[in-house]
Amino acid sequence: MADEGKSNCMKDIKVDKLVLNCCVGESGDRLTRAARVLEQLTGQQPVYSKARYTLRTFGIRRNEKIAVHVTVRGEKALEILERGLKVKEYELLQQNFSSTGNFGFGINEHIDLGIKYDPTTGIYGMDFFVCLTRPGSRVAKRKVRQGRIGKSHKVTKEDSIKWFQDKFEGVVLAKPV
Repeated sequence: MADEGKSNCMKDIKVDKLVLNCCVGESGDRLTRAARVLEQLTGQQPVYSKARYTLRTFGIRRNEKIAVHVTVRGEKALEILERGLKVKEYELLQQNFSSTGNFGFGINEHIDLGIKYDPTTGIYGMDFFVCLTRPGSRVAKRKVRQGRIGKSHKVTKEDSIKWFQDKFEGVVLAKPV
């Protein structure tokens, strides 16, 4: 066999996108400041999310803007993910990984990411959510000649945990400490 030492490049896992979400729970000045924080971090214009239904206990009305999020792709996504994992000390829980091979985690203070503290802005926490994919996944998403991805080519929970441990030398804990 000539290809014993080679690995299949189609099996390599890569970051499809990183979604940063900052939910404030109210519209107004706090939400615009949170949007400014996300714009500083990513260099992209964030999108506002609306409440799906009214929650009187939280004082939220339906269709009220309550959160901001931004989707980052490519090298910038890896760089921001690295900074976020550094805050978490490269430790994630097993429950942070989904069955479809994606994972997410949250941080409490955005200033841990290296952004300088500004008293007028305040401190915001945010959620990181990472979507992992393999080359060829566009076959299932495209409009013309759409196909299906086989079970062996889909990213599983075990694949994403192994990728996280190999790429970042991360630790996956079974239970919260």
